[in-house]
Amino acid sequence: MSGGEKQMDVRTALRQGLAQLREAKVPSFTLAAELLLLHALGRDRTWLYAHAEEQVSCVDADRFFALIARRARGEPTQHLTGQQEFWGLQLEVTPDVLIPRPETEHVIEVALDRLAVGQRRAGRKQALTGEGLQIADIGTGSGCIAIALAKELPSATIYATDISSAALSVAQRNAQHHSVSQRIHFIESNLLERVSIAGPQQAAHLLGKAAPHESASFHLIASNPPYIGRREAATLMREVRDHEPEIALYGGEEGYELYADLIAQAAAHLKPAGILVLELGHSSLPAVQPLLDAPAWTNVGVTNDLAGIPRVLAAERL
Repeated sequence: MSGGEKQMDVRTALRQGLAQLREAKVPSFTLAAELLLLHALGRDRTWLYAHAEEQVSCVDADRFFALIARRARGEPTQHLTGQQEFWGLQLEVTPDVLIPRPETEHVIEVALDRLAVGQRRAGRKQALTGEGLQIADIGTGSGCIAIALAKELPSATIYATDISSAALSVAQRNAQHHSVSQRIHFIESNLLERVSIAGPQQAAHLLGKAAPHESASFHLIASNPPYIGRREAATLMREVRDHEPEIALYGGEEGYELYADLIAQAAAHLKPAGILVLELGHSSLPAVQPLLDAPAWTNVGVTNDLAGIPRVLAAERL
């Protein structure tokens, strides 16, 4: 047993694991130790503090301290547990997808707010269910945006694209787990290049890299695109730089290079009054906002995250 030869209780195991992560300067070491212990024991947090005196078996302790050692070497907690919460949903995560961040929940908030405003403007006062709405999530990764929107808008149809087939496999499993896979069509595509509004059968062909179809018309396009500059790579935390997929992290040398194509394609794929909602990198607003100064766009707005950083840029198609 890595934490000591004799059997130990839950409190002692947690304290030792926490101390090892603190010494390794792991960020949020207390939370990481708790999550790894819960994962090793197959328990939830409520159980943890109600059973602090319970004995931990040697097998479970060995499993826990092996996870602690890997976390201390830089592996993200989410890769070790295989999951991350987003919008109140437990999602599977693997090294093939970007780990969902709390900041991305602002994309969901802005999208829902904009849709509600549009519904009121159209004189519809009933609850927003997504009836008749066609939505696209570009660069879906784990599927977090698409699945959250599918849960909030139970009558909407959603198209989720990613350039990575491995990421799409993770997203599909998450959609199945949350019982929304029948309403999300997953398409292997670079941005919107292979996207058309298709039935499930046609969407399945698209996932297999079928040729592009006629242009689609969406009511909402949302995206958390890669937006870190490669020149910033050395400044990233090792958990991010060494363990998350480069294709989901880097948007070019400066980080904002993908936005021009994404915004141009969105203009071609949105219906009149359709909504575009984009997550931004911490310093990308000055480079991205001017792209929406074109005549195609109106009602441009910026939403800050809880740290005061401009995080979401939204606009409507004229």
